[in-house]
Amino acid sequence: MDFSRKDFPEGFLFGAATAAYQIEGHGFGGAGPTHWDSFAKGPGNVVRAEDGAVACDHYHRYAQDLDLLRDGGFDAYRFSTSWARVMPDGRTVNPEGLDFYDRLVDATLERGLKPFQTLYHWDLPSALADRGGWANRDTAMAFADYAETISARIGDRVASTATINEPWCVAWLSHFLGHHAPGLRDIRAAARAMHHILLAHGLAVERLRGMGRAELGIVLNFERALPASDSAADHAAADLQDQIYNRWFIEAIANGCYPKGALAGLAPHMPDGWQDDMALISQPLDWLGVNYYTRAMIAAAPDAPWPGLTAVEGPLAKTQMGWEIYPEGLHHFLCRARDILGLPIHVTENGMAWADRVENGTVEDSERQRFIAVHVDAMRSAIADGVDLRSFFYWSLLDNYEWAFGYEKRFGLVHVDFETLERTPKASYHALKSALSR
Repeated sequence: MDFSRKDFPEGFLFGAATAAYQIEGHGFGGAGPTHWDSFAKGPGNVVRAEDGAVACDHYHRYAQDLDLLRDGGFDAYRFSTSWARVMPDGRTVNPEGLDFYDRLVDATLERGLKPFQTLYHWDLPSALADRGGWANRDTAMAFADYAETISARIGDRVASTATINEPWCVAWLSHFLGHHAPGLRDIRAAARAMHHILLAHGLAVERLRGMGRAELGIVLNFERALPASDSAADHAAADLQDQIYNRWFIEAIANGCYPKGALAGLAPHMPDGWQDDMALISQPLDWLGVNYYTRAMIAAAPDAPWPGLTAVEGPLAKTQMGWEIYPEGLHHFLCRARDILGLPIHVTENGMAWADRVENGTVEDSERQRFIAVHVDAMRSAIADGVDLRSFFYWSLLDNYEWAFGYEKRFGLVHVDFETLERTPKASYHALKSALSR
């Protein structure tokens, strides 16, 4: 990796990210069931029907994992707090859960790392899922109570708080495409989830502002949508995909409105009075988190139901997930966020999965090193173009539970043997450590 800290503005932070359900071990510490626990038990939903009951056992091994961050020369740790750990039924507080996050934040600070908290990374308590989950407006109200509860315990010590991680995945991927919990393919549920997840964000920001909290933001995922051909139909399809995936959330937050093309398809299914929530959704933030991995080549599918489009395979090199490696998309979205919001930006996730193996005690992952290098170049280019970029968090610190893909896809800088839970830093970890020391 041919970069160093000197290539970035003073105070720029380098970190790694994780998420609670993916690493902690949800079977420990009094955590309640989530919709991922039940989704994983459905036929064909998750590879080998695996769940997060043990995961990486970060619940017991967090000190070792934080030592890896400190010893790697990182500045910050992005983690999520689990709603179902803090409130097993979505409403009743679990003291063990609060105590765990107390210990985690203190241990992060003791190692000289800045804690970046995310309130929601997909672990919805089953009791709330039973009542409709994100299709039910009451879930957004309950989320604000959870946000207040966990912030009252650790909010005085975290460097920043994100409300929601990747609302497109929470709403569209999970309620329209059915790939994630709760596994629905229902446009009415999807339209409601697309709105209620943003309402939850707005309510949480309002509640945390009332507590005097600062450095509040949201983490949006972006995927470059490009037409599969030069045809007008494919260009229109790619534009509609961009509206649904990318523009829906950032334009609601920035301008208090939804893009017209996406809204045309979803409006008949939106909750009554949704327009009255837009001022709350678009209240001022302190920063935006950008998650970016890949692009999609979009073709029109005129015989399919709305939105009448499909993704086709592109020609570029791909990761273990089958995602094309396209760093130009990261530069594109950093500049778009600059133009739409004008806020400080954090790259809160960027990384790649690869079929890593431990051989002779080491993991050689030159592909990941190249991936990091070209995306760091895209960030440097965006900074040169006037983007106020404050940090980069690699996804992820550890190989972990990769949702519907179980434990098969490895994104980590650190290899985890899921039988023994032994951690082995990969060559990419050592290369990044070297770059950060220069």
